[in-house]
Amino acid sequence: MNIDPRRIRTLQAKEPGTGPVVYWMSRDQRIRDNWALIHAQERARAAERGFVVLFCLVPEFLEATWRQYAFMLGGLRETCRECLELGIPFVLRRGDPAERAAELVNSVDAESLICDFDPLRIKSGWRSQVGERIKTPLILVDAHNVVPCWQASDKQEFAARTIRPKIQRQLDEFLRPFPDPAPQSAAIAGFDLGEPDWEAIPSELRLDTEVGPVDWLHPGPNAGWQHLRRFLRDGLPHFEAKRNDPNAGALSRLSPYFHFGQLAPQRAALEVYKSEQAPSSAKSAYLEELIIRRELADNYCFHNPAYDAFEGLPSWARTTLNKHRDDPRPVHYRYSDLEGAATHDDLWNAAQTQMERTGKMHGYMRMYWAKKILEWTESPEQAIAFAIRLNDRFELDGRDPNGYTGVLWSVGGLHDRGFKERPVFGTVRYMSHAGCRRKFDVDAYVRTWLGAERT
Repeated sequence: MNIDPRRIRTLQAKEPGTGPVVYWMSRDQRIRDNWALIHAQERARAAERGFVVLFCLVPEFLEATWRQYAFMLGGLRETCRECLELGIPFVLRRGDPAERAAELVNSVDAESLICDFDPLRIKSGWRSQVGERIKTPLILVDAHNVVPCWQASDKQEFAARTIRPKIQRQLDEFLRPFPDPAPQSAAIAGFDLGEPDWEAIPSELRLDTEVGPVDWLHPGPNAGWQHLRRFLRDGLPHFEAKRNDPNAGALSRLSPYFHFGQLAPQRAALEVYKSEQAPSSAKSAYLEELIIRRELADNYCFHNPAYDAFEGLPSWARTTLNKHRDDPRPVHYRYSDLEGAATHDDLWNAAQTQMERTGKMHGYMRMYWAKKILEWTESPEQAIAFAIRLNDRFELDGRDPNGYTGVLWSVGGLHDRGFKERPVFGTVRYMSHAGCRRKFDVDAYVRTWLGAERT
């Protein structure tokens, strides 16, 4: 099976080099179920060349901590070994990604450079910089979305209801099984099949080690696959009814695997469609989040460079928040108060504690958590900055389109509509402690994360 050409964008059309194809792995850190790797292999076969996988390790990335790096490196070790088992060289370079990628491409006169699609500014900047430094074709492949981002829509969509029909009418065309990567039998001059010294890498990184790895979730493509299987068996049948209950354990908790590209969302979608253990309504509810909502987040970040700022909000939301900018707040908290879960609200403190300890927070609680930050800080700008900083420091899936979109939905009504006007929020949707009590057992949630004495 060949890759659908609509997944591919040529960023730079130049004469192919005489060396191997280089696949610059970044967002999609896996060998199987990876359209970018499949395209690299197809292109290498057509040119009668081999191909190599390159990963550029940045010593520090958008304030990521040891928690996120440990999860990523654990997965990369497994991905590297799968690569080598297929006879494909895996090259790990440290430093500035654009410099390191260009150095490798130019040193071997690569036939082309294939890279992953990622809508974040920093990644598009790397691609632009590497394009200025190489003289071979530069090709972008969307291996992350079921329907490629640029194929789903050519503009920023207003809400899920506007992008949903555009994605749904193309799903049958793109939601297809993956071919297996083929072994590479011939050696490539200048490349061996050795592994990096994984044990030495942590000492070379400039990271915040106060936020350490989690022990409840294991990294890597194989662990991601096993986690998916457990969700299909135990969580998916109850997903529709219990997804908004933080005590129910009905969510997939797959977002770290999606974020680091250790599991393809398309693989999860294929397995959900095949599941015979869950009712169709539960499958539809999960696929709405897995495909529509997740790809809406990519659409937003791709088309709006201010995806992490007040300026990125829709005009109606900026207008209403500006109108209420000077409203008295019930309380003001500093960033350190929030990070330390030292507010007057035990439900909020429990959510922050869950995130700090586990690297995850229930999706319903994330909404409540971010909205209260707006209510307790000096301005919408400060609320957005604090929420993103906390999310990216503790969440395993921080620095992700879903995270930025979730914060701006909560704080500023992105992809939402106006509601009853009230202080501070204006017409942005409000959430309250009492509303949470009507949804789930708040006391049980607080006991789980703060102990019985706090309820």
